[in-house]
Amino acid sequence: MSESNATPNPQAQSVHEVKRADLPLSCPTPQMALWNAHPRVYLPIEADGGEVSCPYCGAHYKLID
Repeated sequence: MSESNATPNPQAQSVHEVKRADLPLSCPTPQMALWNAHPRVYLPIEADGGEVSCPYCGAHYKLID
């Protein structure tokens, strides 16, 4: 049996609240400490019912207004 030594991504463990004024939404956001962790990707939060997860790091975003 193999064991994973990978540490969990802290961005994937919480919900990041996003306002419409912050759109378009990209991950990583400028406020994240790991801004260079992966290529910037724009997430279609409005098209996905107000919630979306980053395909790279798993960070979860929720539209709050």
